[in-house]
Amino acid sequence: MLITIVIPCYRSEKTIERVVAEIKKEIARRPENQCQIILVNDCSPDGTFGVIRRMAEEDPSIVGLDLARNYGQNNARMAAVPYIRGDVAVCMDDDGQHPADQIYKLVDKISEGYDLVYAKFARQKQSGFRRLASRANTHLQELTGAKMKGIFNSPFLAWSRFSVEALKKYNSPFVSAGAYLMRSTNRVANIETEQRQRLEGHSGYTLKKLVNLWLTEFTNFSLVPLRLASIVGFASAAAGLLIGIILIIRKLVNPAIAAGYTSMMAVLLFVGGIIMMMLGLLGEYVGKIYMTVSNQPQVVVRTALNVTEDQTACRC
Repeated sequence: MLITIVIPCYRSEKTIERVVAEIKKEIARRPENQCQIILVNDCSPDGTFGVIRRMAEEDPSIVGLDLARNYGQNNARMAAVPYIRGDVAVCMDDDGQHPADQIYKLVDKISEGYDLVYAKFARQKQSGFRRLASRANTHLQELTGAKMKGIFNSPFLAWSRFSVEALKKYNSPFVSAGAYLMRSTNRVANIETEQRQRLEGHSGYTLKKLVNLWLTEFTNFSLVPLRLASIVGFASAAAGLLIGIILIIRKLVNPAIAAGYTSMMAVLLFVGGIIMMMLGLLGEYVGKIYMTVSNQPQVVVRTALNVTEDQTACRC
């Protein structure tokens, strides 16, 4: 079996060599298997790609990709898809949090016939804010149908060859590979594993990046947000009609009641806020449609190391 390891790299100049060495040692436990490692430099501002270039020169089984700008982890992972030659592809982080000695757990689960397998961490080595954000994202994905209920998503995952071929047809610039695959197959599973402490540094996910991730997951593969907008709009109209009837009746019963400036402004602000929120949601969908039909690329690869000419030509 040929196993491909995909690692998006950002500010990992000091860690990526240790991570790759650990992966090679683990794959070698089963001598009948071979390993391809794809390291994607997501326009890191440090010397990460210099390290990747040196490793690729020393080992032809390491593919090095240098992206033209910073696209984010999901897009960086997708950049590797055209270069995957393995029967199974395992995606990991570059900070050492994902234990290499658990790779075969993912691979063996894929061998059972699954197309997408996520590692489920017994104890997460993350801040309380990140855990809370992950839970919120999970509920949003389940609400919109972007994730199967009972499945724990994580960046430590494995794709079957079927999944890799399916992802080659995924051209949207708004990347959500897990949600796309869950629309393509129901052979999805979790395996229990541990999450380690980072070798160095800290998470690069800021609040802004998390919000962008939520919006992408919330609107990529579902009309649920638009339907919720319609329900909220209908409920607001019904509430407005009911309040209007009550005010009219009060005025008829007691003509001395003065017209309420405060209540009028409150209603206007409420209705106006609802309208603006719905317009923003519609704008999100229209913007995504425009960006997609404009053939915006998922990524642009500036440099590719240890790849064939055919593979280089297939990356738009």
